Amino acid sequence: MPQYFFHVYHDSPSRDDVGEELPDRHAAWKEATAIAGETLKYLDGTLKPGHDWRLEVTDAKDKILFRLVISAEYASK
Repeated sequence: MPQYFFHVYHDSPSRDDVGEELPDRHAAWKEATAIAGETLKYLDGTLKPGHDWRLEVTDAKDKILFRLVISAEYASK
Protein backbone atom coordinates (compact mmCIF):
# COMPACT_ATOMS: atom_id res chain seq x y z
CA MET A 1 0.00 0.00 0.00
CA PRO A 2 1.34 3.51 -0.80
CA GLN A 3 2.70 5.72 1.97
CA TYR A 4 1.47 9.32 2.27
CA PHE A 5 2.86 12.11 4.44
CA PHE A 6 0.91 15.06 5.85
CA HIS A 7 3.06 18.15 6.48
CA VAL A 8 1.59 21.19 8.25
CA TYR A 9 2.99 24.70 7.92
CA HIS A 10 1.77 27.51 10.17
CA ASP A 11 4.04 29.35 12.57
CA SER A 12 6.70 26.73 12.02
CA PRO A 13 6.84 23.61 9.84
CA SER A 14 5.61 20.34 11.26
CA ARG A 15 6.81 17.60 8.94
CA ASP A 16 5.27 14.16 9.12
CA ASP A 17 8.17 11.71 9.29
CA VAL A 18 5.98 8.64 9.88
CA GLY A 19 3.28 8.91 7.22
CA GLU A 20 0.29 6.72 6.73
CA GLU A 21 -0.37 3.78 4.45
CA LEU A 22 -3.53 4.36 2.45
CA PRO A 23 -4.99 2.53 -0.54
CA ASP A 24 -4.81 5.44 -3.03
CA ARG A 25 -4.72 9.20 -3.68
CA HIS A 26 -8.46 9.48 -3.10
CA ALA A 27 -8.03 8.11 0.42
CA ALA A 28 -5.08 10.47 0.98
CA TRP A 29 -7.24 13.45 -0.09
CA LYS A 30 -10.02 12.36 2.25
CA GLU A 31 -7.53 12.06 5.13
CA ALA A 32 -6.05 15.48 4.29
CA THR A 33 -9.43 17.20 4.45
CA ALA A 34 -10.22 15.47 7.75
CA ILE A 35 -6.85 16.55 9.21
CA ALA A 36 -7.39 20.12 7.99
CA GLY A 37 -10.85 20.30 9.53
CA GLU A 38 -9.72 18.95 12.88
CA THR A 39 -6.64 21.17 12.99
CA LEU A 40 -8.55 24.35 12.16
CA LYS A 41 -10.88 23.70 15.10
CA TYR A 42 -7.91 23.92 17.46
CA LEU A 43 -6.07 26.93 16.01
CA ASP A 44 -8.11 28.96 18.53
CA GLY A 45 -7.03 32.46 17.54
CA THR A 46 -3.51 31.62 16.41
CA LEU A 47 -4.42 32.07 12.74
CA LYS A 48 -4.03 35.80 12.26
CA PRO A 49 -4.43 38.04 9.21
CA GLY A 50 -1.29 38.01 7.11
CA HIS A 51 -0.45 34.40 8.04
CA ASP A 52 -1.42 31.27 6.20
CA TRP A 53 -2.02 27.73 7.36
CA ARG A 54 -1.00 25.02 4.88
CA LEU A 55 -1.18 21.23 4.67
CA GLU A 56 0.84 19.43 2.03
CA VAL A 57 0.37 15.77 1.20
CA THR A 58 3.41 14.07 -0.29
CA ASP A 59 4.19 10.61 -1.54
CA ALA A 60 7.13 8.45 -0.45
CA LYS A 61 9.39 10.31 -2.92
CA ASP A 62 8.44 13.65 -1.29
CA LYS A 63 6.43 14.72 -4.36
CA ILE A 64 3.63 17.10 -3.37
CA LEU A 65 0.29 15.60 -4.38
CA PHE A 66 -2.11 18.02 -2.69
CA ARG A 67 -1.87 21.38 -0.99
CA LEU A 68 -4.62 22.84 1.18
CA VAL A 69 -4.16 26.51 2.08
CA ILE A 70 -6.15 28.64 4.51
CA SER A 71 -5.30 32.30 4.04
CA ALA A 72 -6.25 34.96 6.60
CA GLU A 73 -6.39 38.54 5.39
CA TYR A 74 -7.76 41.87 6.55
CA ALA A 75 -10.72 42.98 4.47
CA SER A 76 -10.14 46.27 2.67
CA LYS A 77 -12.04 49.25 4.01
